[in-house]
Amino acid sequence: MAQLPTVAIVGRPNVGKSTLFNRLVGKKLALVDDRPGVTRDRREGEAHLLGLEFRVIDTAGYEDEDPDTLPGRMRAQTSAAVREADVALFLIDARAGVTPLDEEIGRWLRSEKTPVILAANKAEGRSGEAGILEAYALGLGEPIPLSAEHGEGVVDLFEHLRPHVEREEQEDAAEEPGDPTLKLAIVGRPNAGKSTLINRIIEQERLITGPEAGITRDAIAIDWLWKAPDGDIRPVRLIDTAGMRKKAKVDDKLEKLSVADARRAVDFAEVVVLLLDGTRGLEVQDLKIADHVLQEGRALVIAINKWDVAEGPSALFNGIKGALEEGLSQARGVPLLTVSGKTGKGIDQLLGAAFETRDIWSKRVTTGQLNRWFENAVEKNPPPAPGGKRIKLRYITQVNTRPPSFVLFGTRVDQLPDSYLRYLVNGLRKELGFGAVPVRLAARASKNPFGNKA
Repeated sequence: MAQLPTVAIVGRPNVGKSTLFNRLVGKKLALVDDRPGVTRDRREGEAHLLGLEFRVIDTAGYEDEDPDTLPGRMRAQTSAAVREADVALFLIDARAGVTPLDEEIGRWLRSEKTPVILAANKAEGRSGEAGILEAYALGLGEPIPLSAEHGEGVVDLFEHLRPHVEREEQEDAAEEPGDPTLKLAIVGRPNAGKSTLINRIIEQERLITGPEAGITRDAIAIDWLWKAPDGDIRPVRLIDTAGMRKKAKVDDKLEKLSVADARRAVDFAEVVVLLLDGTRGLEVQDLKIADHVLQEGRALVIAINKWDVAEGPSALFNGIKGALEEGLSQARGVPLLTVSGKTGKGIDQLLGAAFETRDIWSKRVTTGQLNRWFENAVEKNPPPAPGGKRIKLRYITQVNTRPPSFVLFGTRVDQLPDSYLRYLVNGLRKELGFGAVPVRLAARASKNPFGNKA
């Protein structure tokens, strides 16, 4: 795994370096106290800021002391950290203003080759305004107003750090694989044939089946190895669930618990197969189950079971496909397959589609791909100008996978209509290959607290 870019936080004692360090790593790793000089050694941690990942170094307070003294040796550690870093984050205290020691640190940083970002901490309220203006005199560019303690200024910090720590990923920048086991839940209405299908998949009578609806009560997990048509052996955890009826029809307390257990199984799955009864077609309850799966951010595959006894199969398939396109408008193109739990038809195709869908659900696109697509999408269809005031979209970044999640940055983005956000999501699906898996897109304006980081 490539080494993460490095950010060194520097500044005189007691300007809030350790508080900012703790904020960025999301843990209280560094000791924080009102007394200056608490930090002596360099402390390192992995930082996560709105999708940016980097190594952050908390350095000792920079003091003008003899190199042989303890403060002098601490200063040498800070100098080494800056020389090794990709960027130095120089912190001053906005309430105290620029001190002579700040000026000396500024002169030293200007003489180094490491890029410098200037930030004015403790800038909450109006008490730091004068100090922010004074900071321009340090000759290190525009200062970023921050409050490490209260978590203000995240987007401005993100925007300044991004050019230094966001590196182009490799073209095959899929998420690094963790557990290869596919967690696959089978859901559907009662008597759709879920248990029968799983028994056929694993080729043993592992689950009780029968014509009576509601035999399965608990979500049952079965670990199994699938031999794919290409000869590859792939681990699968199959999860059988209770049938999910309309809430109005569920009176029995035990059935309510069973349905709740099925919903929890969806939460823990990676891919969910919604099994339809081919002798009954698509019902409203099926669409509700599918919508729940997508709302939970799970990858969805739909399979029509009992295909061996379905009447008018061609018309049935096209009818279900059309109804899904209309009823699941938020995820058109969900894989639709036919299977038979009785004969085993279509099982390999179903499992292949599940693995392929998980790969898409886990995908991370490269920064270059995302930027090129975004610039082209905005150029083709610029955002509206409500009230005659233009909405400026600055850039987009992928902050997560499983499901793919993106954050859009700009000015007045809170006034973007839902139709424009749908336009961008549809573009992500079509142009960047996310297909019908759930895609999350949030918009953030230029003032946002650390507490909302994704």
